[in-house]
Amino acid sequence: MNYLDIYVLQSVPAANINRDDTGAPKTVVYGGVTRSRVSSQAWKRAMRNDFREQGIETGFRTKKVLELLTNELIRQKELDSDSALKIAQSILDAAKIKYDKENLTKALLMISPGQIRKLVEYALTNEKLDSKEIKEVFNNNNSIDLALFGRMVADNPELTVEATSQVAHAISTHEIEPEFDYFTALDDLQNKENAGAAMLGDLEYNSSTLYRYANVNIRELIEDLGKEDAIKGVKEFIKSFVKSMPTGKQNTFANKTVPGYVMVVLRKDTPVNLVSAFEEPISSKNGYLKDSIKKLNDEYVNTMKFVEEPVASLVLSKDALEPKESQIGSKNLGDLLKEVVMLLEEEDKNESINN
Repeated sequence: MNYLDIYVLQSVPAANINRDDTGAPKTVVYGGVTRSRVSSQAWKRAMRNDFREQGIETGFRTKKVLELLTNELIRQKELDSDSALKIAQSILDAAKIKYDKENLTKALLMISPGQIRKLVEYALTNEKLDSKEIKEVFNNNNSIDLALFGRMVADNPELTVEATSQVAHAISTHEIEPEFDYFTALDDLQNKENAGAAMLGDLEYNSSTLYRYANVNIRELIEDLGKEDAIKGVKEFIKSFVKSMPTGKQNTFANKTVPGYVMVVLRKDTPVNLVSAFEEPISSKNGYLKDSIKKLNDEYVNTMKFVEEPVASLVLSKDALEPKESQIGSKNLGDLLKEVVMLLEEEDKNESINN
């Protein structure tokens, strides 16, 4: 197996989970109509936060790389802060990563805890820092999120890490109409004679049934993390993609829902985004989820004319929906994850035998 596709249909009530520069929910025109949209960056951040909540070691996306290196140098060798900072600066100098007078890198840099530790160990055991060896440290010891989502380093492209996953912008399966909440706030201690509001404003929102898609290049992830950690990474990726949600205006709308339908497909030839199922928008006054599930499954079948038969297709639905003959039904998310892990481990064993 080379690729894993994840398809999610999720109904979201009144919400503004991903705003544009005007504060309005992001949208896109697709199939000739306006759809609700949530950017891939917003959902990837939500997934990284979910990784942390699950106790998984994740990387840091920060300009304070010198601070991280300095603190690790002090932890490992109990250096004074000035001496530690000089060594930290020499590490970034050797890596050709620029920083300013405030000791902040010019751009946000993604770096894993393992890379921080190994860079410090290398610096403490080598008087002269070699750029090639520093690059080697930077390109190994990736955390799960760094391996999955990648890293771009403009200062030194040799330190760039290619992402092993792709996350699409989520879009609604139907047309949406922007709505506005006009709100007022009263001062609890205002004079009785003053009946006016202390504050007023408006907030744009919408509700939607979102189609969400992501994929993982399993082979590349194995090369990056090794087989055991890669399989764990795929499992955690699926779990976080299904359960996480960006937190924009969540306290205002309490919009956290769970998906209504999940399909995971393991493929040998190529990943396939099934968004074309919704180019013709769903039109209904009785909800969008049921019709969206049908159109998604129809598109899944139609794509078989162009791609190889998948190795496996696993389905999880909130409704008592019978999976198609070629699909494996799951009772809950835990069962689906166990089945995916089992299929990946079985494929790995078969390849080891054949080799």
